[in-house]
Amino acid sequence: MRPGLPIAIAAALMLTPVLQAAEITLYRCVDAKGKVTLRDSPCAKGETQETRTFQRPVDPPPRPAPQPAPAPAAVAKPEVRYVTVSAPRPLYECVTPDGERYTSDTNAGNPRWVPLWTLGYPMSRSFRSESLTVTTPVQRPPDVRPPGRPQPVHPAIYASSTYIADECHALPQEEVCSRLNDRRYEIKRRFFNAMPSERAVLDNEERAIVARMNSDCGTY
Repeated sequence: MRPGLPIAIAAALMLTPVLQAAEITLYRCVDAKGKVTLRDSPCAKGETQETRTFQRPVDPPPRPAPQPAPAPAAVAKPEVRYVTVSAPRPLYECVTPDGERYTSDTNAGNPRWVPLWTLGYPMSRSFRSESLTVTTPVQRPPDVRPPGRPQPVHPAIYASSTYIADECHALPQEEVCSRLNDRRYEIKRRFFNAMPSERAVLDNEERAIVARMNSDCGTY
């Protein structure tokens, strides 16, 4: 160490990791003029010498190399499913002019042409023969019907026949499912006594009823 080396540099030499000795000796030298120097070797001849012994610092063990951060786990995209729900098919109960009731998938009410005399309208009689004849002009209404269920011809129009339809109303969905279930058991009851040709028809009807109940009635 050169004389006059600053204390900060001397201290840095003490801490340098290349030193091999277990201890470090620091020399404090004072010359004839009173100048003080610190060095790592004995003082020159004629200088006052003081020594200080220090324990050499031990380097800490090397830090383990940082482990690479694990790659983030791939997040699976949520599966999107679309469910299409169809509205239940309606079932209608219709009533004939005679009071007979039946069910239908539409509210058309069995539209048909009927003679006016079947509805109670007056007709003229001709006694030239024993048969009942209609002397009023035959006037068939044009085949133009308003939207919705057809309505009978107005009574003021005298014609040989008119267009009528039975009155129908939609059943509640619970009642629809109940009637479908009753019809299914009725088919099963008739199936064993039916002819082979009728069995094929009943089998097709039962499959259609079961499919409709699964779609519209759930676990009925």
